[in-house]
Amino acid sequence: MLNPRARPCDEAAIRAVRSAPDCKASSKPWVLAVTIMASTMAYIDESVVNVALPTIEADLKTSAAAVQWLVNAYMLALTALVLVGGAAGDQLGRRRVFIAGTAVFAAASLWCGLSGTIGQLIPARAVQGAGAALLIPCSLAIIGATFDESERGKAIGTWAGFSAISAAFGPVLGGWIVDHVSWRWIFLINPFIALPAIWIALRHVPESRDAQAARGLDWRGALLALLGLGSLVYGLIAAPERGWSDATIVASLGAGILLLATFVWEEARIPAPMMPLKLFSSRTFAGVNLLTLLLYAGLGGAFFFLPFLLIQVHGFSATLAGAAFLPFTIVMAALSRWSGGLIDRFGARLPLIAGPAIAAVGFVLLPMAGDSYAGMLLPMVVLGLGMAITVAPLTTTVINAVPERQAGVASGINNAVASLASLLAVAILGVVALEAHNRALDRSLAAQRLSAEARQAVVNARGKFAAEFTVRGEDRKAAETIVRQSLADSIRLVMWLAAALALAASICAALTIRPRRGRTVQAARPANAG
Repeated sequence: MLNPRARPCDEAAIRAVRSAPDCKASSKPWVLAVTIMASTMAYIDESVVNVALPTIEADLKTSAAAVQWLVNAYMLALTALVLVGGAAGDQLGRRRVFIAGTAVFAAASLWCGLSGTIGQLIPARAVQGAGAALLIPCSLAIIGATFDESERGKAIGTWAGFSAISAAFGPVLGGWIVDHVSWRWIFLINPFIALPAIWIALRHVPESRDAQAARGLDWRGALLALLGLGSLVYGLIAAPERGWSDATIVASLGAGILLLATFVWEEARIPAPMMPLKLFSSRTFAGVNLLTLLLYAGLGGAFFFLPFLLIQVHGFSATLAGAAFLPFTIVMAALSRWSGGLIDRFGARLPLIAGPAIAAVGFVLLPMAGDSYAGMLLPMVVLGLGMAITVAPLTTTVINAVPERQAGVASGINNAVASLASLLAVAILGVVALEAHNRALDRSLAAQRLSAEARQAVVNARGKFAAEFTVRGEDRKAAETIVRQSLADSIRLVMWLAAALALAASICAALTIRPRRGRTVQAARPANAG
């Protein structure tokens, strides 16, 4: 069973870990429980926060750029640190690093929930991402180390099944909390999950390491990736407000490119890099990671903006907006076994061409769904079908493209690429959407006769995805109509670009994935449970 909110190669990452023989049989259910608790907490936090974004923007009276940073601060830390986090677990002890990551995530969640300003919330989200970068890879490695080959199918199936259920109902629960309690509690609930998880880990999870792991952690590479991506993303997000010719923006973008080039140089020269560049000499491995980047950029960008479309344009509650993701999640989970069988029948190439193409149709249908929940069913089902067809063959292709001993590293790289895709999508598509939104507002101001109050309300909506209106009566109605239409048009553009990215992923598969089955690995097939 696929976990729709997890990274594409999570199951492969579990299977790549050597099992350790020193876990008592009575402790194994506890190991599974604690890894499900912690990893699900981190995965679901991403989707639940998306549903809460319109409310957070309005409540903290902040800008669209700041809201982009709420997502990207988390994704930036996760993307830059997740590979070194997994390596730290292999060398220092997976249980130790897992507990540290869970504690950091819990403390940062408390910080998020108590933040009074956007300036406090954004760094708290970055610390959350750092905690997730430690706990997610170590939770997967702990499952792999605890269960031998004969037990892994059932263990992975249980983990994926519970994760899929959480992925389905997490956004709905999060939306209900936003509507009926406070957005702060989507963060404050995490310590109540993390603290029992830490207690269980201390009592029941045996320590494990990888004796064959390379010594030393690539902290320089992680720092270069963090600073390079941070500079690049800052320049992209701040450009609409400051202007592309602003000295700070030019310097930020230039520094980001230079730092990332230095990162590549550093990874090429050191003996134990967190991202071995030699793997990309395989045309198939490079191609499937480019496919991942394109497809998950479309998915990440679309899912960032979808709650704004549903809540701000169509008037959905946060609960109903969260429920809009249910068809996508259910379809992915329900079709996971079937999609795994496609590899045996057709090989990986054909599903990797067809899946992203079907997902592209789903992206195009999203802004055409109208303002009813029923209208959202078809687009989300089509999108879920496209992703379900893609993920299992993608995992297979990643593993088959590298020597067996490097399967774990390859899986980690592909998962990091999926996170990077969401990071870049929110930054780049956010720029596109904000520019389109502002231009549409300006055109409406020039073309329509409005009262001074309504005109000022429209002006105040520039640079925001969740505008608040203080005017009343006909002035409010006129301003709301203009702002909603402008936002709808800008999000429609984002969905079309997401579709273009998915089509590009399909073309990438056609050009880079060889038309043969190759060797089939167990990680490519859905687990025998759920």
